[in-house]
Amino acid sequence: MILLRNFTNIFKIPELVKKILFTLGVLIIYRIGCYIPSIGINVSVLADFMSQSKVFGGILRFFDTFSGGALDKCTIFSLGIQPYITSSILMQLLSATVPYLERLSKEGDYGRKIINQYTRYLSLAISFMFALGFAVTLNTANSTTFPGLLNWSGLGFIFLFVISLMVGSAFVMWLGEQISLFGIGNGSSMIIFAGIISRFPSLIAQLIQISRAHPIKVLIVLLVFLILVASVVFMEKGDRKIPVQYARRIIGQKVYGGQSTYIPIKVNSSGVMPVIFSSALLNIPGYIISLLGIKWLSDAMQTGSFLYSAIEFGLIIFFAYFYTYYAFNPTELADNIKKSGGFIPGIRPGKQTSDYFEYILNRIVLVGAIYLGLLAILPSVIGNLLGVYFINGTSLLIMVSVALDTAAQIESYLIEHNYKGFLTDGTMRNRVGR
Repeated sequence: MILLRNFTNIFKIPELVKKILFTLGVLIIYRIGCYIPSIGINVSVLADFMSQSKVFGGILRFFDTFSGGALDKCTIFSLGIQPYITSSILMQLLSATVPYLERLSKEGDYGRKIINQYTRYLSLAISFMFALGFAVTLNTANSTTFPGLLNWSGLGFIFLFVISLMVGSAFVMWLGEQISLFGIGNGSSMIIFAGIISRFPSLIAQLIQISRAHPIKVLIVLLVFLILVASVVFMEKGDRKIPVQYARRIIGQKVYGGQSTYIPIKVNSSGVMPVIFSSALLNIPGYIISLLGIKWLSDAMQTGSFLYSAIEFGLIIFFAYFYTYYAFNPTELADNIKKSGGFIPGIRPGKQTSDYFEYILNRIVLVGAIYLGLLAILPSVIGNLLGVYFINGTSLLIMVSVALDTAAQIESYLIEHNYKGFLTDGTMRNRVGR
């Protein structure tokens, strides 16, 4: 009853209601576009092609997970938000290595606007490459193994198909930006969240069908799902708070400083990026191996196999360290604290503080990396053992993380307007690990 009463407080804030309704409206538009076939496609033959094609695997299958099946249906939103996500990741990496982009990233709002514009251009280039490869594959299949797949073929189809997918990808990118500006939550994350959630009805129907013959297997899958969701919530809310004391300074007749604060370091500070990086990287050699026809190696690199899971686990740990140290610089943080007149109790300012941050970070990142690795491989391994598929770890992590972030934003609106919290009695409490 308390949770229901707190939930009704949302509808007492007109601004929040408008944001939620706007977000839902944009997501409905996005889902409608995911069912509009691309130009020139014969839908009746498409399903057979997608089920039998070796090309529709690897990284394309990875993208289709987040598009809610739009790529599998070859719709105008087939590429979804993924080109923009990929370009954003590349721009983050380039901003750390290219001096010009590094300078732009430090120039405040102006630099961010320029980098965002470059990100959009790069996303169009990425969407062009994927759309062109997809179009050529469909055109070739229509001429050889799947006659009748296309209503017409040749350069005319390739040109129109590529344009339609690029425009669709750009429109989805624009929809995500509108959610970020006028809605609730991060636009790109909300669109990916909608794509993942849209698969639930078919997955639930699949479980119901399997439960008639194997009820125990379905119960195990549901139990594992609940445990994984609880684990994700527990780990995503976990952080290590490092206390910082600021020295008291007297300037004239005023006293400055003297307060205590803390720096929170999340257990999983890299988010879902290591999982996305490792999955995308692993899918590329798997796709090449399948094209070369090396059957034993292709079988060994199937998702959920021991070799695939071991390599993915190692890559996730590597990318977790890489991405965390890209976003969190111990030396720079120690220098900023020193310049502000702060210090960590018991630690000398400067290099000792930097070494202390690095020591803490190494321990926390290892825990977060192992958690991400287990989350990525356990659902596939358990699914293969039971012969039942429900949801992969990457989708689960994104789904729960987006739900937590959105709930936190709604919580802040409620507290700002003097209402009790959406999920708590007034504050989103974090678990503190010391």
